[in-house]
Amino acid sequence: MANDLNSVFKPGAEVEVSSNDNGFRGAWYAGTVIKPKTYKNKQLIQVEYKTLMSDESGTKPLRETLDVVQLRPLPPREKRDRDFKFSEEVDAYYNDGWWEGVITALLPGNRYSVFFRATREQLEFSGTELRVHREWFYGNWVPPLEQEQAEASISIELNTCDHIKFTKGADVEICSDEDGFYGAWFSATVLEQLSNGSFKVEYKSLRNDDDTAFLTEIVDTNHIRPCPPPPREGDPFRMFEEVDALYNDGWWVGVVIKVLNRQKYEVYFRGTEEQMVFKQSDLRRHLEWINGKWVSSSAVCNLVNR
Repeated sequence: MANDLNSVFKPGAEVEVSSNDNGFRGAWYAGTVIKPKTYKNKQLIQVEYKTLMSDESGTKPLRETLDVVQLRPLPPREKRDRDFKFSEEVDAYYNDGWWEGVITALLPGNRYSVFFRATREQLEFSGTELRVHREWFYGNWVPPLEQEQAEASISIELNTCDHIKFTKGADVEICSDEDGFYGAWFSATVLEQLSNGSFKVEYKSLRNDDDTAFLTEIVDTNHIRPCPPPPREGDPFRMFEEVDALYNDGWWVGVVIKVLNRQKYEVYFRGTEEQMVFKQSDLRRHLEWINGKWVSSSAVCNLVNR
């Protein structure tokens, strides 16, 4: 890491804090470092939140002791009058924190419609409530502010399908909000569409509790999508490109952090802070299914010195 953690997260430093709690995944909250701690060889940081309170009257800021991986410095400042583009990845200020989303519509009056992967919601924001989405990797911001114009996340649309109907026998993917499976997509087949608009599906790789058959489940429209278009064979991945990795019978969203030899890649998973090595055949480019379209963010290819 370019900067020593003790200097980055020293007492009084302004930081942002992430949470893995249900209902708060994907959000970053402003805070101040109170003091570092060490417990069982684990580096912990006590922080005080700026917008979250510990009492009902809202006068006492919440304090927590967290793993250092849940902290990052404040993102670099940017121009307040910035125009955002369709399908650009952004953070939206909502419920006292910054939530990762994707621009799905440009509206009059410098307003934008934003889709949130974590909750499958779509909400409207003004431009002043948005900022460029950045990741904190090895002591550097991606994309860095000085390269924003050249490397801002530019998106493309693929396979526009405004009226997808999931008929019986259709191959689909299903996502889960359960602990241990959050953020992953699993292959399934539609068995039937129910009268309330939900779907009964049978998974292709997940088994029931007694392992006698493939698992069946009822899912709503927010947790089902078509299978993504097949990847182009032999097309290599690039540093800091978002990918889906095939692991534990599902596709998990990660970021390529190292290109290895023999068509292998090291992938970082934000949700678990894990890093794993995958063959190219077990990876695909990450796509989002938004408003009946496949949308892909371009990779950030150049990074400031690590």
